[in-house]
Amino acid sequence: MPTVHEAALSIRTGESTASDLVETCLAAIDSAAALGAFVHVDADAARRSAAAVDQQVSSGHGGQLPPLAGVPFGVKDLEDCAGMPTTRGSRWFLGGPPATRDDLHVARLRAAGAIPIGKTAAPEFGAWAYTASPALGVTRNPWDRSRTPGGSSGGSSAAVSAGLVPFCTASDGGGSIRTPAAFTGLAGLKPTYGRVPTFGVTHVAQNAVNFALATTIADTALLLDLMAGPDPRDRTCLPPPGLRYTDAIDSIDTRQLRVGWSLDLGFAVVDPEVASICESAASRFIEATGGTTTAPGVALRDFIGTYIRIEGVDQFVGIDPDLWQHHLDRLDPLVAPGWVAMQRTLVPELSQAEERRRALVQQMAEVFERVDLLLTPMTGIPAFTAEGPMPTLINGHTVHGGMAVIHGMLANLANLPAISLPAGLTTGGLPIGLQVIAPRHREDLLLAAAARYERAYPWPRHAPRTTVPG
Repeated sequence: MPTVHEAALSIRTGESTASDLVETCLAAIDSAAALGAFVHVDADAARRSAAAVDQQVSSGHGGQLPPLAGVPFGVKDLEDCAGMPTTRGSRWFLGGPPATRDDLHVARLRAAGAIPIGKTAAPEFGAWAYTASPALGVTRNPWDRSRTPGGSSGGSSAAVSAGLVPFCTASDGGGSIRTPAAFTGLAGLKPTYGRVPTFGVTHVAQNAVNFALATTIADTALLLDLMAGPDPRDRTCLPPPGLRYTDAIDSIDTRQLRVGWSLDLGFAVVDPEVASICESAASRFIEATGGTTTAPGVALRDFIGTYIRIEGVDQFVGIDPDLWQHHLDRLDPLVAPGWVAMQRTLVPELSQAEERRRALVQQMAEVFERVDLLLTPMTGIPAFTAEGPMPTLINGHTVHGGMAVIHGMLANLANLPAISLPAGLTTGGLPIGLQVIAPRHREDLLLAAAARYERAYPWPRHAPRTTVPG
């Protein structure tokens, strides 16, 4: 499967056609149906859109096409794409009507000429770091189909890693872009909250961000250029970044960056093999960027309780009260108890969670007085069983269900940009991710450093066991 850059250029110049690429993607999706990456495909609409692009090229207007003209992509099933259903992985919404409008970031991709080809799987309401639900079944990792591709953007990560489409949308409220990237050998960026408008996706918590998953840093930068920027409907969005991220990956000098490493953030439990792989990758990252190792002084306490309460507020927004008052029996049995618990949570408890969050934000501000970038493992374990549930045993220690992915939640609570980069493979051949966290608003620095790491230590763009030619 071509990169986003390659696909867009070849279509614009007439070297290949959008119709051929759409057919390649449709065939790949069909042949890899066992992965469960896509839960809805609209082949007819994709073909019509591709034919329109090809008509412009054949008429001699290829140079006037928008930057992603003819490039197919998948849309995560927590997000609205006009003409396609949005189930949120839940039996509450199965069989519902198609969306009548695009979410803001999907609309921007469509305006850039990209062609939505279908909806990618997500766990119910994005609740887990694996992608499985009673409504839509199990999504599997193209590196090892017995393992999960992560969650909640597991359908997107499986589709991109398997080479079914050049890119997919994804969202990240607690690691949901970065954990799937780590589990499937991709680079996955979580921008600063507000960099890409989030209207309709997050509400009070201001944890979740919209973005995408692709196979290269250059594609990641291009997609951010196209998706970033304010929208008057989103009261929390950031102003224009004032730069092009595709330029920043080459123009920013990463030499002499102060780079800190924290295995456990002061409390997390990490599998020894994961720790070893990430420590080695951290050394390679520092060498590739020309940075210097600096003690970060990270000593946090477990923030899972804070995260659960902060994130739990949003789940009720936009949901008919009749559903959560009378139809919890239709939810995933592992999801329903969270709805019950949040109904019983009192406002003073939520205010205490916000106080703890503010303290955490202050601690991270102090960390970034000492370092320019902070490295951690992306996850505490390799990809686990595709069907779930979340593991509660790591390195012989009994832990809560969030411990395996606790490193990722930090950037959401503190509204920091972060990226997961391929760190290496376990002895069993499973990808592991290295997380890089930057100060707020510094996606440019993250991408520049990641690009140097990618050039020095390139990773395979697709899973070796499930790829398509092209």
